[in-house]
Amino acid sequence: MLIQVEQLTRIYTMGDSVVRALDGVDIDIDAGEFVSITGASGSGKSTFMHLLGGLDRPTGGSYLLDGQSMSRLSDWKLARIRNRSIGFVFQTFNLINRTSAIDNVAVPLIYGRETKTRAKAMAALERVGLANRHNHRPSEMSGGERQRVAIARAVVNNPSVILADEPTGNLDSQTGTQILDIFHELNASGTTIVLVTHEMSVAVQARRLIHMTDGLIDVDRSITDELRRDLVRDDLLRAARLQSEPVIKEAG
Repeated sequence: MLIQVEQLTRIYTMGDSVVRALDGVDIDIDAGEFVSITGASGSGKSTFMHLLGGLDRPTGGSYLLDGQSMSRLSDWKLARIRNRSIGFVFQTFNLINRTSAIDNVAVPLIYGRETKTRAKAMAALERVGLANRHNHRPSEMSGGERQRVAIARAVVNNPSVILADEPTGNLDSQTGTQILDIFHELNASGTTIVLVTHEMSVAVQARRLIHMTDGLIDVDRSITDELRRDLVRDDLLRAARLQSEPVIKEAG
């Protein structure tokens, strides 16, 4: 088992208020799975992603990554695990604008104190079809190209798992499909993918769907072809209803 989570909680105190962003989550994810996590804003999905990535620490419960307790690691060891075992892909790309694609991809290698980085960074760019753009800066690239650079950076250390938070959120539908195709290729090669999204059409690209509400998992099931069709149809119908509803303007 790659990921084992038991009764994971994350509680925030804001003045006199207590927010239970994560309220006792149990989940196991095997190596090689492709899992999507979805839910409404405030459901806890992003909090859960941050805990899985070691970007935050839980208030309670346990989280094992490849048998190692993440909540008990020192900050230094946790940073090393993030560098070696977890690849991150974010909606906003998080690239360094002043430097080239290949140098952006090499950042995790440099943090890991590797000296020969260029060959590995170029190989990662080749995996996402951007070797010919290796000397271009992010400002010289399209949104889809920048996200592919971010994916190359995520895989350059051959991590155990890639955590993708709304990776298609800033892209048009055609470019988003191309990014999802890359995730499928990575998963087919054995990389574990955990993808957070609020878009059902993106969530159903995975082979397992987890839905969260109020800091808890209320749905956890495999995605069959039939279920995929039904969920996409329902999502399209919901969008069509929203578009057809009259706009109500407030007085004044």
